[in-house]
Amino acid sequence: MTRPASTRAARLDQVCAAAVEVARAGITEVDADDVGDHLQVVAEGDRLVTHYFECRLAGYNGWRWAVTVTRVPRSKTVTICETVLLPGPDALLAPGWLPWQERLKPGDLGPGDLLPTSPDDDRLVPGYLLSDDPAVEETAWELGLGRARVLSREGRIDTAQRWYEGDHGPAAAISTAAPTAARCGTCGFYLPLAGAMRQAFGACGNFYAPDDGRVVSADHGCGAHSETLIEAAETAVEELPTVYDDSAVEAMSVSRAPGSVEAAEPAEPYGHS
Repeated sequence: MTRPASTRAARLDQVCAAAVEVARAGITEVDADDVGDHLQVVAEGDRLVTHYFECRLAGYNGWRWAVTVTRVPRSKTVTICETVLLPGPDALLAPGWLPWQERLKPGDLGPGDLLPTSPDDDRLVPGYLLSDDPAVEETAWELGLGRARVLSREGRIDTAQRWYEGDHGPAAAISTAAPTAARCGTCGFYLPLAGAMRQAFGACGNFYAPDDGRVVSADHGCGAHSETLIEAAETAVEELPTVYDDSAVEAMSVSRAPGSVEAAEPAEPYGHS
């Protein structure tokens, strides 16, 4: 019959606990101004304690200097074991490390970059497996020289969901601002995709549309719909009366030439040959 070993809390050694200045002097990596007030002392074991000091380094808000000291039995001389900078409960910490595959975001791949896919990627299945998408099966088995891997059902669902909720789906700002009837599924510039994705997605082929060359959902829309016809309104131009400015007319006296008919004489009749 065995009994579980009892865990006894370490007793704080008073000699080591009183060596605050000895612990402070052990912080030699920075200037003395970067070491703040003494915060606490913690017993780590027999004649082994750790002193915590405030850290005043810029960018290390909430961090603490930890200095562990000890002494040999029956000795009053305290020696330093280690000095380290540790985060406190309210310390500002960097985000947790993530593998590069999980850090990638759309658009990170640039010219010359290589992005290998994992052999067990759930979005892909071997090309020799039957798929529930006729277009995928036709491509994979044609002449026996199909692609090594094709999109799996999970891969298509993930792609469709991402496209539908993205900038080219029905909730996009340009789509909500377009007329209700201006949907891509009824547009002459809409090029449906093949296979199962054909039901909900296609490519835009309108040179003037902002989504030209991009995959859009059938219920996406914009103001460049092929049936958006605006007739020019015939507006009659109102003819304004001619206005003369008398103040701009300069009065001039005209002298009659010799032989002219006087005003009192009767008018001469016009003759015709």
